[in-house]
Amino acid sequence: MIGQVIFGVLLIAGAVLFGLRVKTIRRNILLGKDIDRKDRAPERWRNMIRTALGQGKMVNRPVAGILHIVIYVGFVLINIEMLEIVVDGLAGTHRIFSGSLGGFYNFLIAFFEILGAGVLIACVVFLIRRNVLRIRRFHLAEMTNWPKSDANIILVWESLLMFAFLSMNACDFAIQQISGEGSISFPVSKYLAGMYGDDVHTLHLIERFMWWFHIVGVIGFAVYVTYSKHLHIFLAFPNTYYANLEPYGRFNNMEAVKKEVQLMMDPNADPFAAPAPAEGEQPGRFGARDVTDLTWKQLLDAYTCTECGRCSSECPANQTGKKLSPRKIMMDTRDRVELVGKQLGKDGQPVDDGKALLGDYITEEEVWACTSCNACVEACPVNIDPLSIIVDLRRYLIMEESKSPESITVMFNNIENNGAPWAFSAMDRDKWKEELL
Repeated sequence: MIGQVIFGVLLIAGAVLFGLRVKTIRRNILLGKDIDRKDRAPERWRNMIRTALGQGKMVNRPVAGILHIVIYVGFVLINIEMLEIVVDGLAGTHRIFSGSLGGFYNFLIAFFEILGAGVLIACVVFLIRRNVLRIRRFHLAEMTNWPKSDANIILVWESLLMFAFLSMNACDFAIQQISGEGSISFPVSKYLAGMYGDDVHTLHLIERFMWWFHIVGVIGFAVYVTYSKHLHIFLAFPNTYYANLEPYGRFNNMEAVKKEVQLMMDPNADPFAAPAPAEGEQPGRFGARDVTDLTWKQLLDAYTCTECGRCSSECPANQTGKKLSPRKIMMDTRDRVELVGKQLGKDGQPVDDGKALLGDYITEEEVWACTSCNACVEACPVNIDPLSIIVDLRRYLIMEESKSPESITVMFNNIENNGAPWAFSAMDRDKWKEELL
């Protein structure tokens, strides 16, 4: 009975901690400006099913993609077994479904064991790739301290959970063989049974230890994930559903600027027809200086980032030694919104702490290094859009601060004076033909 009470307390505590953290993340994401992503629902469902559920973009890199799918499918399906563990833990039973499901239970256990072995092998391979082979994208400048440790913690944690699952089954198999009672099939863990001897009492102790280790580990894992880059396990689904469905090269227009241009281009337009701002209402900022100037979708992108580094490995600016790393843009955005969320006032509104995303987290050098090629967006396995944040930071620099590199300033001046990016008058545009006559 004591074990059942302890189990119930742990289960409730894990659920509460998980729920509180999810509530905090949701609040932080909603600090962003509103954006309508409710259109084209059938296309959004297809995108989510193909990209998040079907892992469609992961296999662009076959080795990592296939191993990731093994971990993803294995870990998700094996946790179906958690239903039995929860019932056993609360009711004080042991493998309660084995009698009622009969042969199908054998099939499930065998299926789970094969998947568990696959997950364990894939985690070991990933640890070797990350720490022995030292693939470049895992060791860029931003991957220090916590970001660097997080991936290893998760991989080791998953490996231990799978080992505990197989060891728990191995002890049950050994007890079954010694007692001659039971007919559950353990196609993988039976090969581990010899590790734990043939003393029934010891086997029972080891089995109970592995059972508790597994369930406590899963509860702890669920809570830890909400603080980890592995939050994408959950957020990949809404993030891909609400992804931008427009062609990559199509940029959004700022509504305030669009209205001004329309007034300029329409000689019959009434400049006073637009509704006046409400009394005391502050004019909107052009572009983005801090996370509250971004949209909720951009903040959702930041929380969904897997830190896999595919974006940075495909970025031409990063490849040529520039300071820009699209992954760092997303990590910085997440770090900043986390800090802003912790410092909210009593009214739930952000408090000015003298810092901003642009300048304190992301430098102007990084922003201007971007070529706007969308390689990072194409590479991301969960449809994150670092470019949209970079463009909004640029808009702020140009339209609010009048800052831009000399080459871009020259182009702006040419457009203003000549109606084109080139330093030639419109009257002289066809002079190049004179050399051909």
